[in-house]
Amino acid sequence: MILDPSWPLAQTTHVSRLLHITRYPVKSMRGEELESIAVGFHGLPLDRSFAFVQEGVHTPFPWLTGRECPQLLQCTPIVGEGGWPAMRVHSPAGEFELGSPEFAAQLHSWTGRGAVLHSDYRGCQDVAYVSVISTATVRALSEAAGVPVDHRRFRMNFVVDLGDTPFAEKAWVGRQVRLGGVVIAVHEQDRRCQMITLDPESGASTPAVLKAAGELNGVYAGVYGSVLVPGEVRVGDAVAIA
Repeated sequence: MILDPSWPLAQTTHVSRLLHITRYPVKSMRGEELESIAVGFHGLPLDRSFAFVQEGVHTPFPWLTGRECPQLLQCTPIVGEGGWPAMRVHSPAGEFELGSPEFAAQLHSWTGRGAVLHSDYRGCQDVAYVSVISTATVRALSEAAGVPVDHRRFRMNFVVDLGDTPFAEKAWVGRQVRLGGVVIAVHEQDRRCQMITLDPESGASTPAVLKAAGELNGVYAGVYGSVLVPGEVRVGDAVAIA
């Protein structure tokens, strides 16, 4: 890939518009839909900046997620004031300070597992700082699995309209893409896991969603990227490729 963040707009091809911007302050909890945001080299500020680590789990993936605790998908983070905000969470069991012993006890009651809050200004993403999916991909997987078409199920930062062809975004791998004032390098497809089987409202599992991803696109859906040029992005911005 030729990484040239200075490429002029005259050399771009407009392919889409940005429909949704979402960040997820706490890993596996509900996201926050945004109209605009300043994106940095570490992606969207506060995206996956907080996560719970399972006690006694020393692996490359120690996180407590919706796979172990589907109730997390019914929890809404409440972002406080300040550069590194105090976080609260509205949960099915009430409202808590995110890092409080009371919420840790609630997690234990849901899962039987101990967990400790972890925070990192760089985020606790699985692979990369930025993720993108198309509406056609969301629609194809949802319809194949017989679930409502809802982009939140796939937990991506950016949702774009690329027409009616599902998985068209995989053609971006190895290319630079401009979203508004941000330029990203798209480096791989997003290999999906059990998380996409979980309903974004209830946490109920529909395994057919992951099965559909396997049958239609080798279990991939959406793409991952890294930020080459930080900047402002807003809903409705043009999306262009070099």
